[in-house]
Amino acid sequence: MEISILGWAVYLLVGALAGIMAGLLGVGGGMIMVPALLWLLPMAGVADGHLMQTALGTSLAAIIITSIASLRAHQRRNAIRWPVVRWLAPGVVAGALLAGAIAAWLSSDLLILIFALFALIIALRIVFARPVHVVSAPANFCWPAWGLGIGTASGLVGIGGGSLTVPLLLHYGFPITQAIGSSSAVGLPIAIGGTIAYIAAGPDQHLNTGLAGFVYLPAVLCLSLASWFTAPFGAKLAHRWPAARLKKIFALFLLIVSARLFWRVLVA
Repeated sequence: MEISILGWAVYLLVGALAGIMAGLLGVGGGMIMVPALLWLLPMAGVADGHLMQTALGTSLAAIIITSIASLRAHQRRNAIRWPVVRWLAPGVVAGALLAGAIAAWLSSDLLILIFALFALIIALRIVFARPVHVVSAPANFCWPAWGLGIGTASGLVGIGGGSLTVPLLLHYGFPITQAIGSSSAVGLPIAIGGTIAYIAAGPDQHLNTGLAGFVYLPAVLCLSLASWFTAPFGAKLAHRWPAARLKKIFALFLLIVSARLFWRVLVA
């Protein structure tokens, strides 16, 4: 499998955009990378039967670096609530491992439909957002259960979990910058657990294919390299820009992606 010069450039661009969105909103890295990978991976020779699994595994592997870059930037601004991150971490790792095992048994088309539905739900939630109803934070032992749900859902759609973690933390009264910063930290164990699961669940591959299980390593390299430099920029903007307008643009992007994926599986 070889990537053309244009392909390398596109991977770098996708990684740059994913890094900015991850740092800025605490969401969006995987939601950008997975649809792009569905278009790019067939050009690298990935079989249709394993296309979505490979897109998910590759996205999660790239999110490892994106999360590290983003959490480092947020940590410099003291925007991460580490006690909550530590309570969430065991659950999200277990959930991500479970998701990889489940994904190996599902068809690529079914996984695409799951991603399309998830993108639609997130977009509608952004568009019709209501004022956050803040409640008291639960006892510490409840956080791993939330983490299990976040990790499983995130692993099945190839994301770092920000679109789930940020609303949860806002619901429990976290300031927006701390919700975003803590979400970036939670994304790291999700990405690590998910990557391990998708490598282990995928078929054995020769190194010259560029594949390790369901992870396409050349794409991971490009996406990670670009996001490493842009995630801190996004995190910096998160502390300066009101994100409402950008979230609306992101919601429109998700609606378009969702519609195209539903069309691809159900109509085309």
